Amino acid sequence: MSAAPAAAATSNIPRYFRNDADLGRRDAHKQLLASLDRLISEYPPHRVPPGGGLYYGPLSVAYLFYALHKIYPDMTLDEFPMSTWSAAYVEQAQTNIKNYAGPSPEKCGVSDDIMSLLALYAVTAKDADTVKELCDFAAVTMDEEASNEWLYGRAGYLYLLRLVRGAFMDDKKVTELIEDTTDEVIDNIMSSSRPWKWHGKAYVGAVHGAIGIITQIVLTDAMWAPKLEAELGALLSYQYESGNFPTSLPPGRDRLVQFCHGAPGVVSSLISIRKYFPSLKDRIDRVVAKSRECIWERGLLTKEPCLCHGISGNALALEGKQFDHFMTYTTGHEIKCMGKDGMLEKSDDPSALWCGEAGRAWAWAVADKGLEKRFLGYNDI
Repeated sequence: MSAAPAAAATSNIPRYFRNDADLGRRDAHKQLLASLDRLISEYPPHRVPPGGGLYYGPLSVAYLFYALHKIYPDMTLDEFPMSTWSAAYVEQAQTNIKNYAGPSPEKCGVSDDIMSLLALYAVTAKDADTVKELCDFAAVTMDEEASNEWLYGRAGYLYLLRLVRGAFMDDKKVTELIEDTTDEVIDNIMSSSRPWKWHGKAYVGAVHGAIGIITQIVLTDAMWAPKLEAELGALLSYQYESGNFPTSLPPGRDRLVQFCHGAPGVVSSLISIRKYFPSLKDRIDRVVAKSRECIWERGLLTKEPCLCHGISGNALALEGKQFDHFMTYTTGHEIKCMGKDGMLEKSDDPSALWCGEAGRAWAWAVADKGLEKRFLGYNDI
C-alpha cells in the first residue's frame, strides 16, 4: 500500500494520507499473535517505564492481558497464559509504587496508578478490602477543583468503579458500597458548572470532553440519561459539515480526526450509549453515518497506529469492510513501511494500551473474535 500525502500539517509529515488503495483485509488472529509477540519481546515488563495507569505504562499492558485472558482463556505466549503476563506487568508497576504520588483532584481518572492498581487487584483477587480502599479515594474527587473528564478526572474514576462492580455482583455489601460511591461521584459531576472544562477549555471529545463524561455517567448508571438528553442533543449540533467534531468550544479549525479529539471518539461513545436515548436515536444515527464518511476520508493517520490518536482507534469507529481495511495499516510490516517512507510519527509510549502496541493488539482481538467495537478502559463495560 502506498501512503500518499493528502493533508498539510505544521510538521514535514502530513496529518493523514489518502485512502485510495484497494480494500484490504488481514488474518486477524495471525496479526493478534504477531502483535502480542512484539509486545513481550520489545517491551517486556522490566522495560516498560512506570506510570500512566490504564492509559500507558505497565498497568495498561497488564490490563490488556487481563482482558485477553477472559477472551482467550487457553491462549499462551511463550508457554505462559495471559493471566501470567498480566501479573508480570502488574509486578513492574508495584515495584515502582513509591514513585506514584497518588490520586489528586487534578489526577483521579484512569491515568492514576494507585487507583488503577487497586481496581485491577480488586477484580483479580476478589478482595473486598481493596474495593474499600478504592472507594475511599472518592474523598479526593469531591474537591471542587477536581477534574470531570475521563483521563484525569471523575469520569475515569467511574470507569474503575464500574470495572470493580462487575466482579462483585454477588456480594451485596460490596455492591452497595460501590453504588454509594458512584452516586456521590456522579452527583458531583452533575452539579459542576457547565460547560465542563479541563485546563480552562470546554472540550468536546472522548478523552477530555463532554461526550466522554456523558458516556461514563450513562454506562455507570443509565438512570441519568434523561437528565443528560438536552446536553447530548446540544453536543450533536456541534458536528461540522465535514462530519467531524471540534476539539473544544467555541469551535475552531476542523483539524483532528482521532478518538481523543474528533469524530472517532464521538462515534464510539454514541454507539455505546445510543439505546439509553430513544428520542435521539435517529439524530445519533445520522451523526454517526456522517462522521464515518469523514473518518473514512481523513482517518488514515500518520501518527503511529494506536487507540487514542491513530488508525487503530479510527478503525474501531468503522464497520465491516471499512474496519477491515483500516486494520491492514496497523500491521508490523505496514508500520515499518510507513517509517521508511517518512510517513510515521512515532509514539512516545510505544508499548501502551492507548498509545502503542498493546492497543493495536486489542483492536486485532476485537477483529479476531468479532467483538463489539469498544475501547478497553473506556466503554467496554
